[in-house]
Amino acid sequence: MRGLTLLCLFNVLGSLSTLSQNATEIITKMDELRRGNSSYSELSISIIRPKWTRKMDVRSWALSTEYSMILITSPAREKGTVYLKRKKEIWNWVPRIERNIKLPPSMMMQSWMGSDFTNDDLIEESSIVQDYNHKLLEESSLNSRDVYVIELIPKENAPVVWGKILIWVDMEDYLELKTEMYDEDGFLVSTIHFSDIKEFGDKKLPARMEYIPEENEGYKTVLEYNHIDFDIDIEENFFTERNMTRIQ
Repeated sequence: MRGLTLLCLFNVLGSLSTLSQNATEIITKMDELRRGNSSYSELSISIIRPKWTRKMDVRSWALSTEYSMILITSPAREKGTVYLKRKKEIWNWVPRIERNIKLPPSMMMQSWMGSDFTNDDLIEESSIVQDYNHKLLEESSLNSRDVYVIELIPKENAPVVWGKILIWVDMEDYLELKTEMYDEDGFLVSTIHFSDIKEFGDKKLPARMEYIPEENEGYKTVLEYNHIDFDIDIEENFFTERNMTRIQ
């Protein structure tokens, strides 16, 4: 009987280890598929409020996860505004005052361009692969697709904002279809829905992302990608303060 009990225990522990390993593999594959070494994209951002909606058109360049440049091309009031990310720093070129501003740490949690995103969201200092422990909670379905539901709990001393993240990952294409972010007390803070799956080059990705804050009813920010090129020829010296005024 004792031998049978030990065998059952080893089987259970083995199953838990396999689930944990599979969860990490799934998140890693999802993260790798949605990124390239570099990219250029054109997208529209709609900031939706109960009584009004504002739309912006944006061009964006990125190199790894360390460098990015965002240019606002419309509306006219914000046209020419540029945001530069260099590692953990964010710079903002404001054309109407012809001034380049480095955003201090105190502004990181403020709204980016009046949207539901924060300036800190642009930095993306944490890694969903490296900074979290992963657990496969269940296999389910979402929007007529079979999905893995994976829980992410931050590792000790990891530089993260969230106390917990839940991600719904498509089983067939490893696409992120839904994400819920929770604070340290376990309260749901925001939900992201991904839809309108398209092919961009050799990658299949959701072209639409809806970011919904839980505490503000009727608030939503929608990103719609119109064009993405991956693995473009771009170097670190593109992402400079001087170049912020040249890409208009």
